[in-house]
Amino acid sequence: MTDSLHNLIEPPALIGHFLTHPPEGFPAFKVSGVPAFSTKFDLLTTMEPEERRKLEALPFHGWWRRLLRPHTCFIGATVSEYGLMPTHLSPDDFIADLLQKAKEFSFLIVKDIPSDPVLVGESTHGYVQAFVSASQRAGFVMVEGQALAYVPIDFTSTDEFLARMSKSRRKDITRKLKQASAVEIENVATGDARFMDEALLDEFYALYRNVYDQSEIHFDLLSPEFFRAVLQDPANGGVVFHYKVEGKLIGYNLCFVHNGMLLDKYVGFSYPMAREHNLYFVSWLHNLQFALERNLTHYVAGWTDPEIKRHLGASFTFTRHAVYIRNPLIRHALRPFKRLFESDSQWHESAHS
Repeated sequence: MTDSLHNLIEPPALIGHFLTHPPEGFPAFKVSGVPAFSTKFDLLTTMEPEERRKLEALPFHGWWRRLLRPHTCFIGATVSEYGLMPTHLSPDDFIADLLQKAKEFSFLIVKDIPSDPVLVGESTHGYVQAFVSASQRAGFVMVEGQALAYVPIDFTSTDEFLARMSKSRRKDITRKLKQASAVEIENVATGDARFMDEALLDEFYALYRNVYDQSEIHFDLLSPEFFRAVLQDPANGGVVFHYKVEGKLIGYNLCFVHNGMLLDKYVGFSYPMAREHNLYFVSWLHNLQFALERNLTHYVAGWTDPEIKRHLGASFTFTRHAVYIRNPLIRHALRPFKRLFESDSQWHESAHS
């Protein structure tokens, strides 16, 4: 049923690979036909690093920190931009099923609910709005989520896209691109014969781990088996952009073309060469050019690094999480602190103040 879900903007095959090969420590299953997973969720995951470090400096950190890792059910998949909802159930019936499932967990979270129709369409947005209203009546707490970056492909060339920026920003990006002129780019579709090479698959996973390990936020660790399944699948609409210098792979970007959009999902970088060649900037402009040449409507650039993506010309659409806490005392006690977990919305407010 993954091909008939509200908020699904990815190829259904990607969800299938997630269910078969879920991230480490994240058992995957379905609730009302909707992908879901469970984990011991660290409630400080999305807190601003500075605020998190202050808390971790408090006495008895090792003891009380365990209390902030409740057994949690997430509705959605870590490989989908949005939390997913059924098309065959009304919002009220879906919520009734969720409340039944919530009896098994300390927390149940419908993650990444879109706040506007820009990427999901008006019909789905209507369902989402009805779900949000019904979930609040049922005792869910709405928590502001992350900022999803995207670029509408409403320009005729990347030069036109850059021309919309301020002179200083355009100059910075152009300079970085000139410094990266030695980078060779190759587009390879998933299912290509070279992805049968175990050595290449190992290299791809090692580059993915490079990025994962240096990230400040650690949530889902995808497995080598997941990447193997995705890269060897010829029918999922995937394309891998290889970035090489003098024949050596210094990075890649795994994207998907679906429903007229280019979805940027995973990167792998070899440090420090990826930084020395400004690979982040190179891949951004390459992705825009790729989407432009194929008459796509949007480039969807993901959740992380909103500040640098704003610098590169991204727009943002925000999400909310519908959180149900089984214990009513904890539910009441945590309400005043939910602002601490809304770092992206606070970033957006400060960036536009």
